[in-house]
Order: sequence, then C-alpha cells, then structure tokens
Amino acid sequence: MSKVVIENAYIAPVVGPEIASGYLVIANGRIESLGAGPAPIVPDAQRIDGTGCLVTPGLVNTHHHLYQWASQGLFQDSTLFEWLTGLYRLWAGMDADVVYGAASAGLGWLALTGCTTSSDHHYVFPKGRGDLFDAEVRAAHELGLRFHPCRGSMDRGQSDGGLPPDEVVEDRDEILLNTAETIDKYHDPSFDSMLRVAVAPCSPFSVSEGLMTDAALLARTKNVRLHTHLAETLDEEEHCREQMGCTPVEYMEKLGWLGEDVWFAHAVHLHDADIRRFAETGTGSAHCPSSNARLGAGIARVSELLRAGAPVGLGVDGAASSELTSMAGEMRQAMLFQRAVHGPTALTARQALEIGTLGGARNLGRQQELGSLEVGKLADIAMWRVDGFRAAVEDPVCALVFGPTPPLARLLVGGRTIVENDELRTVAHDAVGRAGAAARLRLMRGQA
Repeated sequence: MSKVVIENAYIAPVVGPEIASGYLVIANGRIESLGAGPAPIVPDAQRIDGTGCLVTPGLVNTHHHLYQWASQGLFQDSTLFEWLTGLYRLWAGMDADVVYGAASAGLGWLALTGCTTSSDHHYVFPKGRGDLFDAEVRAAHELGLRFHPCRGSMDRGQSDGGLPPDEVVEDRDEILLNTAETIDKYHDPSFDSMLRVAVAPCSPFSVSEGLMTDAALLARTKNVRLHTHLAETLDEEEHCREQMGCTPVEYMEKLGWLGEDVWFAHAVHLHDADIRRFAETGTGSAHCPSSNARLGAGIARVSELLRAGAPVGLGVDGAASSELTSMAGEMRQAMLFQRAVHGPTALTARQALEIGTLGGARNLGRQQELGSLEVGKLADIAMWRVDGFRAAVEDPVCALVFGPTPPLARLLVGGRTIVENDELRTVAHDAVGRAGAAARLRLMRGQA
C-alpha cells in the first residue's frame, strides 16, 4: 500500500498532547509517525492538506441494529416495551435483501458521520429468509468499514414469559450451533482485522437463563466477546425482580456475565453497587443517549462510571429508536445530558471524544489497535472541517463536540479513503441511500 501524509492539521490524538499544526504519516495501513509540522518528505506518498481541519481517531460505534433502518419513524411516542411489541411482527417479515439494503444505508450513514468501526447486534432471524448475517457482512465489506457484528438471539417467547411473540424466537440448540458456525466462518482475530464476531443473546426478557449461560461458555471457548442489552428501562428492572428475584446486573453476575470480555448496551438504570462491579470487573457499557431519550428510558450514569474507572463507549442504537443519529452527534448528546444532570463539569468535550473513540475500542477489545492516534496503531482517521463559520470557535475539539457535526473532509480506514468531502468513495453514494429506502418499502409492503 502506498504511503499517505496528512499535513497542516490540528491533531487531537486522544492519548498524548494535541498538536496545533501537525502531520501524520501512514504506511501499510498503520500510523508510522506523527508530530508537529512541517511534515517530512516521504517519496511517492499521497499528500493530504489538512489546513482548516481537525484530525481525530475514527469514531467507534459499539451498539447498533442495522436492520432497523427499514423501520424508522414508527411508534414515535412509545415506551421501549410498547415499541418492541409493536415492531416484533414487522421485523419477522425481513429477509436478506431487506437486511442488506438497511445495512448498506446504515453503515454508509455512519461513515459519513465519522465512524470507521461499527458493531451491530442482530437478533431476529426469521426462518427461510436467506442468510441475514452474511447480508450485513457483505454491506460492510463493500463500504470498507471495520465491522464487529454480534450474532444475537432470542429463545424466550411469550409462552415462556418473555416479551417477543413465539414466531420470532429460535430453538436454543439451533442458536448455539449457528452461532458457533458463524464465529468459525467470519471471525478474524488478527491485529488489522476488518471483521470480528461477538456472541449476543438479546436481553434478559427475551432469552432463557440456559441460553445466557451457554452463550457465555461458547464465547469464552471461542475467545470472542459477549454483548447484550441491560438495565435499559425501569420496566426491565421490574421484570427481573419479578421473574428472577434480583436486579438485572445481579442476574448477569449470577450467570457469569461480568468481565473484561463483556459490554452491555444502555446500562441506564444502574445502582451504586452495579457501577462498582463494572469498574472492578472491567465490564463495559455502550451509552446510547439519543435512543434512551427518544424512548423516555432515562440518562445513563456515564460520568459516574468514568470516575469509577469502568469502560464506556458510545452507540447510536438502531435507527428505529434513534432516527438518522450520527456518532459525532452522540458525543454531543452524551456531554450535554451529563451536564444537564450533574452540572457543566460533568463531561468535557475531550472526554466525550474519548468515549466515542478509545472507549468504544475498549468495549470491542481493540484498544491496542484502534481508538487513538499513536505510532503502530491502525490508520483509522477522521478529518473534520473546522474552518469557515466554525473558525470562530478557537478550540477545534470544542467545535466538533459542542456544535453540529462538522463537514467530513476525509475518512480513512487503514489508510484507505472511504469518504471525501462528505461523499462516499468506495460505493456509489446515492445508491446506498436508495438501497435503504428500498429496504423499507420491501419490509412495509410485506414483499420480504
């Protein structure tokens, strides 16, 4: 791979001091050097002028449901449980074409808003609808984003006291077999991996205790990570207390689901003891502020988790509960929500940038490769335009986090340009948006 030099940019590496006028040299997909300008002469390198730009690590999205791009805007005034029960049967009609179109649009939108690595939690697998997991893997490969899909599952339908209707749950043995096969087929543990897989039963109210336990054993046998929803709403707390006799986090600990290889989505309603246990065990959480607000779920105790030393990353969540949400926008939401509750020092712009980058990398177990601009790390880089109107904000990091998302001058994954001047370069820009709209029409018309 040819070398790339980014020069004349404000560099916010997340780890280490910021550089007001600096450079980065990229070789073989990794950061070879960085420092204060002028940039060195590198023969045959592509040179990118970063004048007027803020350079940050690419953003890392640690919770999503890409298929939900096809069901945005529905049940606008519902609680989580109302929203889920209203949508389960619609989602039961999806097929691989719906998933591919939705994933293409959802991942394209993430790239256009500064995201270089995204997880996805797919947990609805209707029978006879094609290979849904492969459909989203294919979409990520075409766009050129790093992808961390989670093989989700539900085996506890309404007849067993769960929330989802019986027709959208799977047999436990089939889930475990398919999950193991999925890991074997797709998971790449290498340093510069573009594709890793996690094991992700959906939630305590849709998954049996046996599946939760077996899934943890499978993940640890295969040396992959664990993910699920947890403590998103007070309804979930009541459900766990009634049916399991304990809080959601106590239930997870009982099942062996706390540890450095685990990250939970949402974690809104945590008790003080839960925060201590997350910190003590290295258990991560994916904060999804816009989705939590849209569903009226509450505000996660992010600043307290960070003070305790627990890993925290960001997630946009599924587009059906977080319409057109961007990762950069979630940095702003996270900062403002914490300040609204705890005051103006609760979360700084740089802390918000860190949870959107290095915090997300920690959730995915990739902090050695991603999340900061350091020599030897992968060259996953976002270049934001902070000139023009934004030049009135002297601090470029403030301009990124406090205000609306700046234009994206360039997005690189492993040194390869994915976005340039707010346009996708690896796929046809307009076609991706049309694919998302077509997926919605197919799902809504029952053609899947």
